[in-house]
Amino acid sequence: MTTTGTSTADHPTDEPSLRAEAEALLASTIAGVGGAGVGLILGLGGEGAALWGGWSFAVWAALAASVAAAISSALAFWRARTTDGEAWRREIASWRYIVSTVSVVIAHVALTAIGTLALFAVLARAFIGAELNAFWTTVLMAVVVGLAGWLSYLSASRMTTQRVTSLLVTFIAIGSLAAMLTTSDPQWWQLHFSQLGTFGDLSSFLFNGTLIAGGLLVTTFTLFVRHDLRALGESERGVAIVTTALAVMGVMLACVGIFPVDVNLWLHNLSASGMALMFLVLLIGGRWIMRRMPRAYFLAAWAFLGALVASIVLFAVGYFGLTAFEIIVFALIFGWLSVFIRFLRVADDPEPPLPGLGG
Repeated sequence: MTTTGTSTADHPTDEPSLRAEAEALLASTIAGVGGAGVGLILGLGGEGAALWGGWSFAVWAALAASVAAAISSALAFWRARTTDGEAWRREIASWRYIVSTVSVVIAHVALTAIGTLALFAVLARAFIGAELNAFWTTVLMAVVVGLAGWLSYLSASRMTTQRVTSLLVTFIAIGSLAAMLTTSDPQWWQLHFSQLGTFGDLSSFLFNGTLIAGGLLVTTFTLFVRHDLRALGESERGVAIVTTALAVMGVMLACVGIFPVDVNLWLHNLSASGMALMFLVLLIGGRWIMRRMPRAYFLAAWAFLGALVASIVLFAVGYFGLTAFEIIVFALIFGWLSVFIRFLRVADDPEPPLPGLGG
């Protein structure tokens, strides 16, 4: 492979900048002070004394941390447009960048809320029966909210294609697991994966919300992929096909959540099928669509295709049920996305000879 002569500024690294670190520290300080105020009010008012259960400290901490994560990630992602090497972001239509910002914010808020609740669920088991006074509600809230503001700002300010992919995969995985753990029907898995979105409770909200927000995040992902493919020197035709297919996958993923099986089975299945079809287009046609990708990537893509075909066969012969099949397909799609992005990042490096294939 040959390089396209793009400058280092066109490929921002994952390394933190001084400005981002300073602004993240400022965001953390402001969030921590605000959290301390909330914690003090809770302590003096006698609210949130228990670590877990009902309107406990864990719930208040998750809410406050989520607010900090929302504000910090929104500011960081928007200000990233003004940093060196990110001029391409300023060429994106404002409405598209707003949608992208919303998707990034939702992902950070959801991960922050779930992570905070998980932390205090563990602490509640470690400190059974502990009651928090005003000092501890103030200190703990300041620490939790300050960390949420700091980490969210750093994460959103250094978004690259690979980081968006990691955020997407993590968000989908944790959101789905949270829906499984909170479902009101422990036998949901005997029907299909989409059964999680049919109960009209917290579990359904988490499941459908994760799919909708995940779909928005995929559309954000396409903006970064378009930039990277152009920097690699792919043809505009190839760039258009790949980004359109990915955008359709994002829309279809969101529609799977918008139309649960108990609301509109036909649209739900159409959306899931559309996402799978776009996945097949990129797997099968990739060799002719993305001509500047390395050979190793295409071998990996064919391996994913083989795994998909094997899964279809095993499902058809009844070796495993629909739930397992759906989970496997989702895992293959998001696993392929991760592999695709890792190879895209190094696609302009000189290719070493593959074992057994000559120089």
